[in-house]
Amino acid sequence: MNIDQISYLVFGLVLVLALFFDLGLMSKKNQTISIRQALNQTFFWVGLALLFFVFVWVEKGQQLALEYLSAYLMEWSLSIDNIFVFILIFTAFSVKEKNYGRVLLIGILMAIVFRVLFISVGVVLVERFHWILYVFGIFLVYTGFKMFTANEEEEFNPQDSKVYLFLKRFLPIVPHDGNGKFIVRENGRPLYTTLFVVIIMLASIDIVFALDSIPAVMGISRDRFVIYTSNIFAVLGLRSLFFLLRGAVSKFDYLQQGIAIVLVFIGVKMLGEHWINQWISKSEQVAVSLGVIAICISGSIFYSLFIQKKGVPPDQLDQSV
Repeated sequence: MNIDQISYLVFGLVLVLALFFDLGLMSKKNQTISIRQALNQTFFWVGLALLFFVFVWVEKGQQLALEYLSAYLMEWSLSIDNIFVFILIFTAFSVKEKNYGRVLLIGILMAIVFRVLFISVGVVLVERFHWILYVFGIFLVYTGFKMFTANEEEEFNPQDSKVYLFLKRFLPIVPHDGNGKFIVRENGRPLYTTLFVVIIMLASIDIVFALDSIPAVMGISRDRFVIYTSNIFAVLGLRSLFFLLRGAVSKFDYLQQGIAIVLVFIGVKMLGEHWINQWISKSEQVAVSLGVIAICISGSIFYSLFIQKKGVPPDQLDQSV
């Protein structure tokens, strides 16, 4: 076996064992996840991703390891942005807290399947048509600018989304969760519950986010192994991150701006790749990308936590936290 085959084998074994440990020992069906449990699970997934970073360093070298870490941080920060939308979906369809874990798990596993397909198609397209990278670069700059200047009043309404309207049009949907079931039968006819709708919406929303994240990761690394592993580790950690941050994610007022700056940076980097390669080595580019991602994401989170919230008068700030 060559190094690539060994690396994929190790990655697969780590994921199987990690899922068994997380689902079998750290989670129970229909259990409400406490902050302490969510914190432990988050430490588990982040620690596992960092241990894998060490493995990549040893097996594939410093540059690919730093590319993996940069891509993982990029995906992880975008995951925080996903959580706010997930909360809106759960609230809109009145999902019971005991069903959160199971619904999130199935939705995330579906999202991983779609991401693997998207990544595979994207990598093949870039290998055959290199100019597509410039399209990705323009798309990231546009997306970042639009995200930075987005109007907060334009809130996403799950029940007005095209996915929900499509499901409602073509599937018989009942306005309840079927006591935890996805499909119920009435008069011998299969009917789909709100939990089924929520799972489909979680997977579809992640596909929308993948349209930003996958080009962004490809702007950091062109190595398939790095792109696959960083995406999957970040997405698998999303469930525990949801339980940990669901009460605090609304306080990250400026995280969106931090992510937007990173997207613009990566987009510009992709557009100017030909000229940048003549002046800066690949390893130096990776180090700069890692630094920009870390500074922008951490800076926007700390800024959100310590600076007055948008639109909140100073005398009401303490009451809103």
